[in-house]
Amino acid sequence: MSQHLLLPLAILAISPIPGAFQDSALSPTKEEPEDLDCGRPEPSARIMGGSDSQPGTWPWQVSLHQGGGHICGGSLIAPSWVLSAAHCFVTNGTLEPAAEWSVVLGVHSYDGPLDGAHVRSVAAILVPDNYSGVESGADVALLRLASPARLGPTVRPVCLPRASHRFAHGTACWATGWGDVQEADPLPLPWVLQEVELRVLGEAACQCLYSRPGPFNLTFQLLPGMLCAGYPEGRKDTCQGDSGGPLVCKEGGRWFQAGITSFGFGCGRRNRPGVFTAVAPYEAWIREQVLGSEPGPAFPTQSPELQSGLPEPTDENCTIALPECGKAPRPGAWPWEAQVMVPGSRPCYGALVSESWVLAPASCFPGRISSDLPPRDLDHWRVMLPSRPRAERVARLVPHENASWDDASNLALLQLRAPVNLSVAPRPVCLPHPEHYFLPGSRCRLARWGHTEPVPGAGSLLEAELLGAWWCHCLYGRQGESVPPPGEPPLALCPAYQEEEVAGRCWNYSHWSLLCREEGTWFLAGIRDLPSDCLRPRAFYPLQTHGPWISHVTRGAYLEDQLSWDWGPEGEETETQTCPPHTEHGACGLRPEPALTGGLWPWLAEVHVAGERVCTGILVAPGWVLAATHCILRLGSTTVPYIEVYLGRAGASPLPQSHQVTSAPPLLCQTEEGSWVLVGMAIRGSRDLFAAIGPEETWISQTVGEAHFLLPSGFPHWLPEGGDLCPPDMARASGSPRAALFLLLLTLLIQG
Repeated sequence: MSQHLLLPLAILAISPIPGAFQDSALSPTKEEPEDLDCGRPEPSARIMGGSDSQPGTWPWQVSLHQGGGHICGGSLIAPSWVLSAAHCFVTNGTLEPAAEWSVVLGVHSYDGPLDGAHVRSVAAILVPDNYSGVESGADVALLRLASPARLGPTVRPVCLPRASHRFAHGTACWATGWGDVQEADPLPLPWVLQEVELRVLGEAACQCLYSRPGPFNLTFQLLPGMLCAGYPEGRKDTCQGDSGGPLVCKEGGRWFQAGITSFGFGCGRRNRPGVFTAVAPYEAWIREQVLGSEPGPAFPTQSPELQSGLPEPTDENCTIALPECGKAPRPGAWPWEAQVMVPGSRPCYGALVSESWVLAPASCFPGRISSDLPPRDLDHWRVMLPSRPRAERVARLVPHENASWDDASNLALLQLRAPVNLSVAPRPVCLPHPEHYFLPGSRCRLARWGHTEPVPGAGSLLEAELLGAWWCHCLYGRQGESVPPPGEPPLALCPAYQEEEVAGRCWNYSHWSLLCREEGTWFLAGIRDLPSDCLRPRAFYPLQTHGPWISHVTRGAYLEDQLSWDWGPEGEETETQTCPPHTEHGACGLRPEPALTGGLWPWLAEVHVAGERVCTGILVAPGWVLAATHCILRLGSTTVPYIEVYLGRAGASPLPQSHQVTSAPPLLCQTEEGSWVLVGMAIRGSRDLFAAIGPEETWISQTVGEAHFLLPSGFPHWLPEGGDLCPPDMARASGSPRAALFLLLLTLLIQG
């Protein structure tokens, strides 16, 4: 069974039970004696990380239906009473009508009802007066059946603990239900009741785990009446649809219900055990509600020997589980790098994501991804893994359903015939959950992916640094488009790296994956860069959106929570942002964050004139740079000298001693939307006076059809005091003679 997504256990339906059960067609048998026997199933012939249960093993498990489909679990505690979770029945503070609910008893799977399976209507739903939400506790509910259940081998009540009952820390207990087997991954047909063994965690140990930032930087304060069960390393848990179901522990030959499945942070995530409502503290409330029912629930007394032998709650250690994936001895030595060998094709590079599965581009296997039939030559495929002396054989190829038409989904999973031993080598790479947010400034590396070309130059040049989400999204997004905030999958991931430093070459035709590190752990963040040119950083398709698909297919890939949460000033990353004006070549006026390799202003150009002086230029279109005439031409001359233009490195490299900078930086102002606008170019001999650009719009537009001008409504606002101020009168300045500016066509050598 798996668990629940951020906070309340979302109770998700799986499917209606076949209409074999008809409440009106069944009648109760004679009542059980007053001293109701409990917690003793007849000897019998998924949940996340769980397995199929055997019929009759958990005879108190019931399925709660609304609208004909399974919504929550519950447990039979007396012939006329079912115990469940309050959040299953309270919506926006209102208790739902009991008449909308029914209880299915004695069912094991939807493949066919067992003997004794039947349905009862619900006469009343009771929740504590102080219940206001799962995070506030008191997540418990009692359902009174319209008529008593028919007890038998597959329908029996569970025992309830008294208020003094204590369950030892580390006790092995069992959770059951028909919920999702992973996050957003429903239990498949025939919907067999799942069971999973969980360990009871002490309050101090559980609080320690939940005090560390988890999904989306969340922490949580446990309250009295809450109980934790699971494992620090995760991977076994309850999940959506298991809400209200029982957590039972065996003592003295009887099964006691220790907890009610309540909520969790995701399903089976590391250091995020499931949170249950502890049943023992509600003994008095349960007795009060069922008063007068005969027979009522049974509360057997706990053995004194068991109670006296329990350790004190403080006698436990807080053990934080570390990721089991993403560990590399050094950058570039990737223990998850997989090389897929297909007869007649070049080697295809992918990544090991679990002990049995490799992720690779689907385009490596043309002609094999559009058919539902498995490749005929699969027996001849091989996978080479680091530190493995022999090649691994392939058992199965699973392409992404959109692989043949969507570049962002160009993925396939290959199942190995035999799982590899991860305790030695190789190791899998970590994968991000959909809400994972890779922070701007994250240190990343490029790794081989698909049919890649040899790496040009030293491996150190493959180091990269992530740009901000706003900058990256707007570069490839649409004008005025909203930027996805943290927690939503981005459109793209943009790393900044010095690719053009290698022999003036752009790596446009090499395929790479993007690996980003958080607290020493490497994540596969992006796959195969989007088509782009050398004039701007490349963008990678984010892997976040594919986490659920990979998890569903592999049932064992290492999806990890975010490990770094340094978002900078409060609210900086979560403000609503929109994209600036856009051209067919991308957004204009986008300035990346500080501390990136190279110049901070990606439109700045070094214009080297005749080997003796350097002018500052501005990239205004993919083939055009704007510079001051006085810097380019000698006074009185109309002859254009020999010129070289260097992009993407302004100020990053020292100039030759023979060169002199002869023009001041241009004047740039920022709009309220965040884009930067070229307002003026410095006139000869001055750093304070500028030739205004606005009046030259017609001339520039006629010469350069691709240049982009802001509409009047988008004119720059003047920043408050501090920093580089743009004088207000500059906006009204008349243009200087046309000779003050010079347009240079970039048919020259481009480097850096």
